[in-house]
Amino acid sequence: MEIEDKFDVPEDYRLPDLTGLPGCDETAGPKSHRLVAIYFDTPDLRLAARGITLRRRRGGLDPGWHLKLPRAKGVRQEITRPLTPSTKIVPAELADLVLAYTRGAPLTPVAELDTRRSVTHLRNGAGIRLVEIADDRVKGTALGGEPYVERWREVEAELIEGDAKLLRKVGKRLRKAGAVPAGSASKLARLLGAAREIPRPRLARTAPGSAGEAVVGYLASQVAVLLAEDPRVRRNEEDAVHRMRVACRRTRSALKSFKGIVAGTRPLRDELRWLGEVLGEARDLEVIRERFARALDGLDEDLVAGPVRARLGSDLLDDEHEAHDRIREALGGERYFALLDALDDLLATPALTEDAGRPAASLTALAAKSWQRVTRAYEAAQEVEDPGERATALHEVRKAAKRARYTAESLGMTGLAERAETVQEVLGAHQDGVVAQRRLAAEARAARRAGEDTFTYGVLTGLERARADRAHADFPGVWRKTAKAVAKLL
Repeated sequence: MEIEDKFDVPEDYRLPDLTGLPGCDETAGPKSHRLVAIYFDTPDLRLAARGITLRRRRGGLDPGWHLKLPRAKGVRQEITRPLTPSTKIVPAELADLVLAYTRGAPLTPVAELDTRRSVTHLRNGAGIRLVEIADDRVKGTALGGEPYVERWREVEAELIEGDAKLLRKVGKRLRKAGAVPAGSASKLARLLGAAREIPRPRLARTAPGSAGEAVVGYLASQVAVLLAEDPRVRRNEEDAVHRMRVACRRTRSALKSFKGIVAGTRPLRDELRWLGEVLGEARDLEVIRERFARALDGLDEDLVAGPVRARLGSDLLDDEHEAHDRIREALGGERYFALLDALDDLLATPALTEDAGRPAASLTALAAKSWQRVTRAYEAAQEVEDPGERATALHEVRKAAKRARYTAESLGMTGLAERAETVQEVLGAHQDGVVAQRRLAAEARAARRAGEDTFTYGVLTGLERARADRAHADFPGVWRKTAKAVAKLL
């Protein structure tokens, strides 16, 4: 992660004395470098529109290809690759990581930055670099069409091994000496913004304080999460698939719950379901593989017979890797790009109903209706006597509770969201146990055909059945307590 503060400074700016800051015992430098970077984007600047930079840079201490993805204000994820001979072709891996933004459009040079950099490091007594101060004199040339050239000076303070408090104190001294917070998030944004108009993600204009504003704003936040997780999913980073899947579910749930505010979203909901299912295969395999690993670790070794660890571990991991391959294939396809285009269109030109103009407070009634669906599903489950059918009915209660939770979260109704999540978690424990038993039965059959000892599968199945039965037995009490609490909230 790259955490930095950027400042605009005049040509005659003098760096202040940065010694004496807490934990800083010495400064090292300045040391000068010349950096020449070529920046790539689509012809219509789709990366710049999202605050993303992709460059090929030579010179300095870290020459190579650099992709910077925004994560939060002042925080960017930087992905680097070594220099390649070509100055015009982006490495395929990096081009793949921005497909959610380019959607297949070509990447071409859009700017060149020639920077004379003077670097100073703040270090502690052990010589560890805490903060890097980069004093840059920049010549920027916008490419494509008639060239535009601009020169300026700026200062960057980047955390290395220091903390956020130290970075703030450094920024305070820089400002006291005449620096001002940068008007642009990056050098590229400054240059391109002066040379031509950078398109921004379109968002519908809605009446302040209206239901339409609240719903569109929430949808925009979830689409932003989905896009931000896309590169992380492609890199198979920890928890990325789960986060992207949840963003799909929340968006789909909101479109369904607020169909009285934004109309005509059924086709989009269907496509979000498709994407969620694509992501879900790998996620479900990951969850159950880790579940079995914990269960096996908890058994005495004399209860672990045959190659059960391999079958429930490495074999499932192989399946998980294959599922990730299918995810990457889907994320590179036209169907996915069409879904992203449809989400962009939804945020820019939603089919708002007359109710969208009502006060946002009117949406709380939808949260109450959402909880009523949970209650009806529970009452229906109570009427089912067959154990198998009852398990299916309780799964419907869980799904209704999850939708009620997402609806409440979208409206900031934390209390209701927490109560719905309680129902979801208890029934989830029951459902997870049922699913685990089915998987164990399938794996036991495969082991039996291979002539392997299946004793341990029986032990694990018994444990899973006990967990599921315990969750099933606990649920009536949880429901009574939750229903009473929700009645007070609504």
